[in-house]
Amino acid sequence: MGAEDVALLMLRVTLGGTMIMHGVNHWVGGGRIEGTARWFSGLGLRHGVAQAWLSVATEIGAGVLLILGLVTPLAAAAVVSVMLVAGLLAHRTNGFFVFKDGYEYVMVLAVVAAVIGVIGPGQVSIDHAAGLVVDGWAGGAVAVGAAIALTAVLLALTWRPRAASE
Repeated sequence: MGAEDVALLMLRVTLGGTMIMHGVNHWVGGGRIEGTARWFSGLGLRHGVAQAWLSVATEIGAGVLLILGLVTPLAAAAVVSVMLVAGLLAHRTNGFFVFKDGYEYVMVLAVVAAVIGVIGPGQVSIDHAAGLVVDGWAGGAVAVGAAIALTAVLLALTWRPRAASE
């Protein structure tokens, strides 16, 4: 196991742990599922409770998969998709800086996930042990392409922005 494998493990555990904590916070923190649902509804997403549970499941599930290094490009795609939705609906209009509720933080998480998709999970992963590593252009295409497709479908089916006069 080389330095690159340790670095990838560190990235996967850090990003995966961050995503798990996001999911747990949406589930039991602050306003719990009800508060998360109200927030999502306020962003123009229909079916706020379902959106909240989908977010919880996606964030926790992707986090666990990243830590394990299992179906890594798909786990990365889930993170990129969640961050795209957050960036587009909640942070884009606030500018760059996170201290102004801007898109800085979600952009960094999305890019780290995309990079993991490209580089792959490394040797310390279930993907590697099972001989299922998809990396390089293919891994990046899955991580970014699937994320864009999933985000587009989610928004097309559920996002109904409020009119400026509302």
